[in-house]
Amino acid sequence: MEGHSCQSLFPYLHRPSMSGPHLVKKGREHRKMDLQRDFTVASPAEFVTRFGGSRVIEKVLIANNGIAAVKCMRSIRRWSYEMFRNERTIRFVVMVTPEDLKANAEYIKMADHYVPVPGGTNNNNYANVELIVDIAKRIPVQGVWAGWGHASENPKLPELLDKAGISFLGPSSKAMWALGDKVASSIVAQSADIPTLPWSGSGLRLDWAEEDQQQGRAINVPLEVYRQGCVHDVSDGLAEAERIGYPIVIKASEGGGGKGIRKVESSEDFPGYFRQVQTEVPGSPIFIMQLAQHARHLEVQILADDYGNAISLFGRDCSIQRRHQKIIEEAPATIAAFSTFEQMERCAVRLAKMVGYVSAGTVEYLYSEDGSFHFLELNPRLQVEHPCTEMIADVNLPAAQLQIAMGIPLHRMKDIRLLYGESPWGDGNINFETPDSIPSPRGHVIAARITSENPDEGFKPSSGTVQELNFRSSKNVWGYFSVGATGGLHEFADSQFGHCFSWGENREEAISNMVVAMKELSIRGDFRTTVEYLIKLLETESFRNNDTDTGWLDHLIAEKVQAERPDTLLGVVCGALHVADANFRKSMSDFLHSLERGQVLPAASLLNSVSVDLIYEGVKFCLKVARQSPTTYVVMMNGSNIEIDVHRLNDGGLLLCYDSCSHTTYMKEEVDSYRITVGNKTCVFEKEKDPNVLRSPSAGKLLQYLVEDGGHIFAGETYAEIEVMKMVMTLSVQQSGCIYFVKRPGAVLVPGCVVAHMQLDDPSSVPKVEPYTATLPPQQPLPTVGEKLHQVFHSVLENLVNVMDGYCLEEPYFSSKLKQWVATLMKTLRDPSLPLLELQEIMTSVACRIPPSVEKDIRKVMAQYASNITSVLCQFPSQRIANILDSHAATLQRKADREVFFMNTQSIVQLVQRYRSGIRGYMKCVVLDLLKRYLQVEVQFQQAHYDKCVIHLREQHKPDMSPVLNYIFSHAQVSKKNILVTMLIDQLCGRDPTLADELTAILNEFTQLSKMENSKVALRARQVLIASHLPSYELRHNQVESIFLSAIDMYGHQFCPENLKKLILSETSIFDVLPNFFYHSNQVVCMAALEVYVRRGYIAYELNSIQHHQLQDGTCAVDFQFMLPSSHPNRVDFH
Repeated sequence: MEGHSCQSLFPYLHRPSMSGPHLVKKGREHRKMDLQRDFTVASPAEFVTRFGGSRVIEKVLIANNGIAAVKCMRSIRRWSYEMFRNERTIRFVVMVTPEDLKANAEYIKMADHYVPVPGGTNNNNYANVELIVDIAKRIPVQGVWAGWGHASENPKLPELLDKAGISFLGPSSKAMWALGDKVASSIVAQSADIPTLPWSGSGLRLDWAEEDQQQGRAINVPLEVYRQGCVHDVSDGLAEAERIGYPIVIKASEGGGGKGIRKVESSEDFPGYFRQVQTEVPGSPIFIMQLAQHARHLEVQILADDYGNAISLFGRDCSIQRRHQKIIEEAPATIAAFSTFEQMERCAVRLAKMVGYVSAGTVEYLYSEDGSFHFLELNPRLQVEHPCTEMIADVNLPAAQLQIAMGIPLHRMKDIRLLYGESPWGDGNINFETPDSIPSPRGHVIAARITSENPDEGFKPSSGTVQELNFRSSKNVWGYFSVGATGGLHEFADSQFGHCFSWGENREEAISNMVVAMKELSIRGDFRTTVEYLIKLLETESFRNNDTDTGWLDHLIAEKVQAERPDTLLGVVCGALHVADANFRKSMSDFLHSLERGQVLPAASLLNSVSVDLIYEGVKFCLKVARQSPTTYVVMMNGSNIEIDVHRLNDGGLLLCYDSCSHTTYMKEEVDSYRITVGNKTCVFEKEKDPNVLRSPSAGKLLQYLVEDGGHIFAGETYAEIEVMKMVMTLSVQQSGCIYFVKRPGAVLVPGCVVAHMQLDDPSSVPKVEPYTATLPPQQPLPTVGEKLHQVFHSVLENLVNVMDGYCLEEPYFSSKLKQWVATLMKTLRDPSLPLLELQEIMTSVACRIPPSVEKDIRKVMAQYASNITSVLCQFPSQRIANILDSHAATLQRKADREVFFMNTQSIVQLVQRYRSGIRGYMKCVVLDLLKRYLQVEVQFQQAHYDKCVIHLREQHKPDMSPVLNYIFSHAQVSKKNILVTMLIDQLCGRDPTLADELTAILNEFTQLSKMENSKVALRARQVLIASHLPSYELRHNQVESIFLSAIDMYGHQFCPENLKKLILSETSIFDVLPNFFYHSNQVVCMAALEVYVRRGYIAYELNSIQHHQLQDGTCAVDFQFMLPSSHPNRVDFH
């Protein structure tokens, strides 16, 4: 289809196209023109006089919200500063609903003045024409800008504003109706011989000729002709659909932005979709057109003034759509042949002139594979994607709208003059039909719409707050957003809240720039966004090869093509950490608040270990997460465990190290799922849910049920329609059964509220989740810890301090790690290189701050120690290093110099003091500090019952309850801390009993612990104290052996009872000695040892019988019977 008729009607427009494949650098020269001017403009009135305008506009009412309002103010303020050297010369008034205020909408903060308007759906506010006109007259303003959506295509608005003497920054009401209405514009296009697809008004034409245009007569569509193009009910629509042939599209003439349009494949689906279109755009006329298969959506930007001039500003390709709503746009349109797009531009300009169009508008076409094109519609307003054209044409379109409304002709606008190669501030006419310099686009632009929609659920829109929005603009990439980092989107807002644009010398460069920008874009909020999905689309081969059409994205969605996800196990680990961290913080916070209120909760309610179940794609991951320290979490699953270094960020995220890589991750808990974002990738984990309960997935309004209450429905069928952010969404069931309503039609829904209940036909048919049975992959040791001896020492010491603070793992992990840590601690403490390595590390940090002579002397002493480090007589030279420091300090005359010196050498002095009693002394200090930590907490809980102890602690620490919380958190793990304390006592006193004297004071304090929960520690301390007062083991062993040997006669079988009785009754501890004699070479000694052991152990009981015998291998054994003493109340005598 070559459109010759259009060409013959407009023969004087034979010129190269403003869009097309010739993306040359033509036109760069005129951009280098001197933009300096020799005049100043102080006010809009002076501007209108100087540039040939007719109306002064100083204040503009923006009848819109969101990104439309943001973009208008930014663009016009940029122009205002350029023209008046004051960005606030043009003042802006905005309308504000309670929902926009609550959402902290960005545009409100940008405005010069705001007017509160009623909330709710847009018919109460931004689409209410009478309200807009009333506000415009009340303020008053000289102009109204409607942007896109809402009232922007309602002809009543420019009509009423014109009657009130207020300028509308757009076309007249007649032109808007003739071209803005989809039915009327199709009739006008047919009248101009512009090809259209078969539709319900095919063949309808109006009489109009070239002379009509020359005489300034605009075309008008009579109402009776208009009605012939519409369908009035379902039966009328079905008849037209049969005539046109399926598949067809049902469209509301007043729809747009994906609203009021449905694709229909068969007559069975027609009635339901017809009702949905009626619901989305109430009261709008409806028409039907053939669905263009495998077509591209191309459009031409037009700009026209009050004086009959109209130009095209290149084209855009908006073929990437889902549900007929654009998601990625680009400019210029490079897919169409040069000659074909030239015709599209001519036809677009012709349409504008036919109806006397003024201001910015867009003519949309469907372009087919065979090179033919068909008129789709004209949008009598600015399009969302207009910045694509701004970037390749260097024309500020909102500012151009304002200037046209002021009556400025196109040829007097600086941007237009530069585009056509004219001097920027000249006043000469431009022949737009045959210009001297033909405009050419500058590079290529890709635009991506950022919406609050969930790509995993068919782009379902949702609302909520925004916690973070971080977009990194560059010279080739920029964007604007209707929300800030503390704002949000309400349920009546449009789902699009951002628009990003990237420029490149060519299409490939523009795509690459956009992908990089999208990967750096960070948006966190209550809702999902399309960002990750956009990255996936931009990186697909078919998009990069420009091999797409309007159905391409819907096809990908149907095939469930998803955005790139994080590695599954990484997502699982991040999810488990988030859920656990949230539980930990909640338990601590709740406990703290209860303490502040004077309530006492049990210590066990302070969590340090949490079980987490996550379901992902039908697989259930059962994990347990515990804290080993405030920043070290241990994740356990199926008998495996990994340590993760985790840091909580101020914005609620977690910075963690997993598999030798750092990740920043965020979680948003939803009604039935956890949404985990790792970097710029998202995965969603399900919670276990009841299949009998049907919930609303998002906020909105219940429109209608599609089944009867109590009726039967099959799996996959739709049971209700809801309105979410001005879109009609359907709800379907996963299982077959009978449905029972909870909410009534018209009810307002909140996320997660119960809409209906189901009685399942077969509950056993509900898919079962499979448990994940594999283990966690092994991790490299945490890189935060070094491998040098002193680094290992400080790491394990920190772990043990954390145990004392209450950060204890569950068994069996706790005991195994504890043994390892204690062994490592003692090993490093006994290593003579520990102080040397610590001093070396200190010297590297203070070397440049201390005098070179001091450093040299200390390093010399260090070298001598290092060369003799294995000598048994070698001691760490603490005193010599202290003497070096004191000697130098004595040479400093001024007190200030000495203070600076001591401040710089403070860390060296502290090390010297730690080791002043050698390695053995430092070992005692380290263990003593750990034991004191235990005692410091546990003494707080000795005096009375737990509740009274907590109340006493509250009184001590009012008003700050944090120390009380820390005491209780530590005390809650007392049984595990007991294990550590007994191990430390054994390590210190078992190997070196002489140390017990130095630890006597703290061991005595341990013995004073009276509570049952501390009994193990008290008993062990008492045992050590007793043992420390006993003769040495060797001495006692020899004494016992001599008694045994003296208790038998020379033949080795006659006992001497007196000596053995002395041994049984002796107060000297011999239980640790006796077992050695069970295997003595003398059999009689073996028997004596066994009997003494039994009689001494059961001295408080009555022994009825003792029988000696030998086992088969010759080992001596003894059998015995005993009874409780006769004085015992539980003694029962049998006669």
